Amino acid sequence: MAMWVFGYGSLIWKAGFHFDDRLVGFIKDYRRVFYQGSTDHRGTPEYPGRTVTLEPAEGEVCWGVAYKIIRKEDQEAALEHLEVREKQYDMKAYLDFFTEPTATTPAISNVLVYIASADKKLNKNYLGPASFEEIAEM
Repeated sequence: MAMWVFGYGSLIWKAGFHFDDRLVGFIKDYRRVFYQGSTDHRGTPEYPGRTVTLEPAEGEVCWGVAYKIIRKEDQEAALEHLEVREKQYDMKAYLDFFTEPTATTPAISNVLVYIASADKKLNKNYLGPASFEEIAEM
């Protein structure tokens, strides 16, 4: 069975793993926000940089790319890569993915999405909301 992974940030242009197909589309009821701190590739522990994550937002959509991975070996390699790359994201969700704005039925169900939660006990790198100026400065 194929595995699908949704990219909504840098995964859009730099997957870093082999994939068999790529579809542009969106997930519903989430929005992209620069609330996650990064201490390994966008900053340091003393000065974390900001990266995107998702937060629930009823009625909104987040556009991105879904990658289809067919072979078991490629799926394992992709997950190994993503577990390192997305290590500061504390949640995985399996969501519906749509390709048409008016669709009520998803094009793909159970697309894997990495999310950094707002729970400071589980996600020590969560930075939360800030002004555009503060985000740009970081």
